[in-house]
Amino acid sequence: HPAALAVDAIASLGCEPMHMDDWGVDVLVSASQKGLMVPPGLGFVWYSEKVAAGRGAATPYWDWRPRSGAQELWRHWGGTPPVQHIYGVAEALAMLLDEEGLEAAWARHEGLAAATWAALDAWGEGGQGPRPLVADPAARARSVTAVHLPGAGRLRAWTEETAGLTLGIGLGAPEPSDALRIAHMGHVGAPMHLGTLSTIEAGMAALGLPHAPGGAAAAAAEIA
Repeated sequence: HPAALAVDAIASLGCEPMHMDDWGVDVLVSASQKGLMVPPGLGFVWYSEKVAAGRGAATPYWDWRPRSGAQELWRHWGGTPPVQHIYGVAEALAMLLDEEGLEAAWARHEGLAAATWAALDAWGEGGQGPRPLVADPAARARSVTAVHLPGAGRLRAWTEETAGLTLGIGLGAPEPSDALRIAHMGHVGAPMHLGTLSTIEAGMAALGLPHAPGGAAAAAAEIA
């Protein structure tokens, strides 16, 4: 059954790359849209033995323990199962684990992230253009890059209206109108991402936003 397969596969995903005990993390929450290529609507929770013993974040309103220890499939959900999402997650996990391979997916995200950073380095040469909000590449996420860019709000509007490209808003940024996010996770490959970066460069040129040329070419060189 796809739902049973999804539950088993999701449970196994976090074992190797995440080290909650070493990090001192008691509760870890993720979602179906975070690299799993499924619309928002499913939440995944991992928790420690301390939480399971009732000394942590479990509450009477939302107690994860009956769900994680469910003996019947329907008890995994808070009510009616989100059937379409379950089938979507089952297919996404098959794509990641059986077809592409999880390590290959990580490598793809790594390459697309590096291409994004190469473009930003080129555009930001001279200190006037866009720049990553996290200066140290080793500390950046491989899933999405947060960018500081004066006029980012205008750029987001231009790319959406002119090219049908939606860029992420600056969540939590000191100046949201001068920030954006470029995603490079999930079902994204080199053609899609190079198109995204080229559209961003076209938008900056159309709007006269400060930037040095050559970002899209630098990203292509990184992919090559």
